[in-house]
Amino acid sequence: MARAASSGNSLSYRETQVVKGMLLRGDRQHDIAAYFGVNGGRVAEIASGDCAYPNAPPTPPAELPPPGPYLSKFAVQSVIEAVNDAIAAIDLADQQEEVADVKAALLLAKEVLVEKIKSLREV
Repeated sequence: MARAASSGNSLSYRETQVVKGMLLRGDRQHDIAAYFGVNGGRVAEIASGDCAYPNAPPTPPAELPPPGPYLSKFAVQSVIEAVNDAIAAIDLADQQEEVADVKAALLLAKEVLVEKIKSLREV
């Protein structure tokens, strides 16, 4: 079986500092890898010091991103689709001349966004 092509994703000096800070905070390696969009092996290399920047100091806790878990690309794509649907409904409202039709289109936009937020809270 052929091996998949490398993603080419690597972590910079600054990103290595953030990874080290997240590890010290106690974040799971899996969550850190997801945050940066890299294979978990890259995070493990940093954790073991077997990386391009072994002497990079960790980022202070106050400068770290919030702890994971983080949204998957699938979840982010679904949010983008929901926002695009809401924009389409707002565009529809902009084309209407009757106030009742404008309100109906705006209500549709709101419902799309509210439902997406609700579904994300359930994750």
